[in-house]
Amino acid sequence: MQNKYTDWKQALRSGLLGGVIVVVLSLIGIVAAFINTYVIHDVISLGELLILGPVMALSLTAIRKATNKQPGFLLLTAAISGLASGLVILALAGLGQVINLRAMFLNASPDLYAIYAYQQAPIPGLLLRLLVCVIVSLLTAGFTLLPARIKTALGQGLLYIVVIGLMGRLITMMLSNWGFVAILFQWMFAANSLSLIGAIVLFLLTAGLAYWRYGRPKVKRITDPKKQKVVRWGTLAGLGVILIFLPNILGLWFSEILDNVGLFILMGLGLNIVVGFAGLLDLGYVAFYAIGAYTIGVLTSPELGFFNWTFWQAFPVALLMAFISGLLLGLPILKMRGDYLAIVTLGFGEIIRILVLSDWLKPWLGGTQGIQRIQRPVIGIEGVWTRTLTSQQDLYYLILAGIIVVAFVAIRLRDSRLGRTWMALREDEDVAVAMGINHVATKLTAFAMGALFSGIGGTLFAAKIGSIYPSSFQFLVSINILSLIIVGGMGSIPGVFVGALALIGLPELLREFAEYRYLFYGAALVAMMLTKPEGLWPEARHRLELHEEATPPPEAEAEPATENA
Repeated sequence: MQNKYTDWKQALRSGLLGGVIVVVLSLIGIVAAFINTYVIHDVISLGELLILGPVMALSLTAIRKATNKQPGFLLLTAAISGLASGLVILALAGLGQVINLRAMFLNASPDLYAIYAYQQAPIPGLLLRLLVCVIVSLLTAGFTLLPARIKTALGQGLLYIVVIGLMGRLITMMLSNWGFVAILFQWMFAANSLSLIGAIVLFLLTAGLAYWRYGRPKVKRITDPKKQKVVRWGTLAGLGVILIFLPNILGLWFSEILDNVGLFILMGLGLNIVVGFAGLLDLGYVAFYAIGAYTIGVLTSPELGFFNWTFWQAFPVALLMAFISGLLLGLPILKMRGDYLAIVTLGFGEIIRILVLSDWLKPWLGGTQGIQRIQRPVIGIEGVWTRTLTSQQDLYYLILAGIIVVAFVAIRLRDSRLGRTWMALREDEDVAVAMGINHVATKLTAFAMGALFSGIGGTLFAAKIGSIYPSSFQFLVSINILSLIIVGGMGSIPGVFVGALALIGLPELLREFAEYRYLFYGAALVAMMLTKPEGLWPEARHRLELHEEATPPPEAEAEPATENA
């Protein structure tokens, strides 16, 4: 009996919290802003999902925490949670009828109360809202009681509907580049969202596929090295074909996003050597990015009147300048670690930015006006065939080539003796030095290689934009690069790619949500860090460090056997 009341109290608390979340989302204006942004056209909108989503999520929490797992009890628990959430929503609407809440909350408007009441008269409409909250909570409980196979199929089907419905505008924009193929998919979308027919077909396909896959016997892992090699090369070949045709498939706007993601991948691969491999926290990494870009600008722009080199003539000089800058930064900070190292590197980045802005170097670097008319890369043979890379789709291939080269070098460095030396230094510098590792040369090499890769990113950035300004090299760029490494997985090369897609590509795709996109973006990052604290694609060592408690040591496993013996 005591457990029953405890579960109901937990359900009540969960329901009240769900209602409070809905009220907060409403008062910041996000519910009203997206009430006409449909997931399924004229059926359900994003605003309605933002009301029902917290109610369902907190009902699910109450169900999972319930000690009594009897179906009838779980349904009653869910009903209590949904009822509590609905009453909180009704309380806001009722209070708004008595008190002018707009004096404190601008978005507590009659339009919001009408949304709560489904555009009906207040009393019947709000009672309908209360009933809907209870019903969706009961449906959530019913969902948890289904067999695992059916539950997986339904969950995946609904998830695909929500994701594709919200990305309807982007998908229709992409399909517009496909010409004849776009006609085949027109029936799926209506006014930048899924049509009802499209949603039904999509649900049946995705849920059916998930149901079929769940029942399939597990595919045995390939253990033959020859077959593994064939599969690996086949996968790489397929991925290569997709990457080659990707700009033509996605169109100009998506190519711009891919270019930005690619530049951050280049810089992330460099900073991953410094932070992920060698364990040296560098907060001034944007300085090398700026050095590469400004070197290209000074040597190729006719606007300054000093040089008029081509891009390819200036490219090796820019890389050399970035490499030397990495060595110069590394020399005075060889004995520093941790926070002190971070502060010094941060200062180096700020010094470069201030020098670029200074009047003293303005004749050379352009000051606040930056450098314009930077030469674009030209490929081909003079007199036979040449092409100037000016469009975002053309530059995509140049950035892709840079990523392939840099990733290959990074992989070879990671698996080399130098890479193992960096990792030994990262784990324990004192022990590494005691073992005979030359920490001076090791640190300098890490800074120099990281700076070189960042310089490549800077040169391609200057070629992409055609002009550079000091505002493009703020401290926030260093933070973004460091963040994508953490999100992807510290020390993981594939993690750099995944982190760049999550941190750089995702906000661009969320432009659909206007000023609220960073709210969705922040929520996604919080979810990532809670569910995958080691990163989305972590290095094996870091995964073990964070999940070491989940694997009992050999001694702990051996003790019961000894006792039984």
